[in-house]
Amino acid sequence: MELKEKLVSSFMAFEDTVDVHSSIHDIRTEAIKTFETEGFPTKKLENWKYTSLNSVLKHDYSVFPKNENALEFKDIKKYFIHEIDAYKIIFIDGKYSSHLSQTTHDGLDVCLMSAALTKPKYKVIIDNYFNKIASKDGLSSLNTAFSYEGAYINIPKNKVVDKPIQIIHFSTGNEAAVMLQPRNLIVVNENAHVQIIERHQSLTDNPVLTNSVTEIFANKRAIVDYYKIQNDRQSASLIDNTYVNQKQESLAKVHTFSFGGKLTRNNLNFYQNGERIDSTMKGITIIGNKQHVDHNTLVHHIEPNCESHQDYKGIFDGNATGVFNGKVVVEKLAQKTNAFQANNNILISDKATINTKPQLEIFADDVKCSHGCTIGQLDESAMFYLRSRGIPEKEARALLMFAFSNNVMDSVKIPELKNRITKIIAHKLGVNLGFDL
Repeated sequence: MELKEKLVSSFMAFEDTVDVHSSIHDIRTEAIKTFETEGFPTKKLENWKYTSLNSVLKHDYSVFPKNENALEFKDIKKYFIHEIDAYKIIFIDGKYSSHLSQTTHDGLDVCLMSAALTKPKYKVIIDNYFNKIASKDGLSSLNTAFSYEGAYINIPKNKVVDKPIQIIHFSTGNEAAVMLQPRNLIVVNENAHVQIIERHQSLTDNPVLTNSVTEIFANKRAIVDYYKIQNDRQSASLIDNTYVNQKQESLAKVHTFSFGGKLTRNNLNFYQNGERIDSTMKGITIIGNKQHVDHNTLVHHIEPNCESHQDYKGIFDGNATGVFNGKVVVEKLAQKTNAFQANNNILISDKATINTKPQLEIFADDVKCSHGCTIGQLDESAMFYLRSRGIPEKEARALLMFAFSNNVMDSVKIPELKNRITKIIAHKLGVNLGFDL
């Protein structure tokens, strides 16, 4: 049985496990119908022109993974950022782990999507926010149909969260192959501020396919600082669908660090619904072998006097393939928009590939919009300069690549996270640069 057929037939069994009288029953039902019509995306779609899911979809995935073996902290300790005090929301094979999580907090509304979707106290928030900005394409609809577990975060008005929130999804490999579909809903209310770090991590080499959907609402003057660490095993594939809706004078930043995994597709969509909004999307991709990373971004400028900044750096080795498809839409009323987009790439190997396509659709006449992309190799004159100062070739190449990605790293606001990313980059480049990380 093909995966699509298996998922459609499994929906009835899933519905038997949840409350069919809940307020989202109709939403789930409509979503599975959409997936049944749309199916998985193919290269016939313009936005998927350079990314095929065929190699990922061939496995016989378990749709409802068993949660038999509880993990101990020592098994996953290295995946946490211990240098910072943080709230922790931990999932194992799609199920919440209470003994590994740490969500005791003052004044925050942090719980599980399974609770938020079923308990009456959350009904108003769910009715106002759930599935309001997620796309109705096949993959997001599939996640909506099976939406049950994930992180629910509601930051109250005027609340500055005192420490970051780490959301980590672990796959144990208890199944021969597993498909996970976490659903996150994050509402940051007026004048509130939160930092969130998200990671998906496999613990074995068994195939894992994660189809994740995150909806983020930044209300008036809210500040959201979101970091995605994608450094999974090369047997794991991730389709990450993130939607950000911003209100007046809000600031939202999403940093995406893509280093691991077999196939990674990041669909990142910003919708600006108010004036004086600032949206930032930055990323670093360093991959090799036959890895594939595809960044598909959208910033929709709807009202005047707003800004958006996109800066993605890519370093590709071996037979790796990178894709960047960045789209900026400026509506007629969105005068005084300042939109910047850049995608710069280095090909270390002659067999590596990058496909980049910046897009601007501008319907206003008083705007500042720019885009650009570069594809090249390391600067030989800079290499010669470093080598002439006695720096070995391997370290010289690494220093140049660090410098290449430095402006993205500079915007990371959590010093301990910046140190962790720097160490991962050094490991990916195979060097020890000899300075304090």
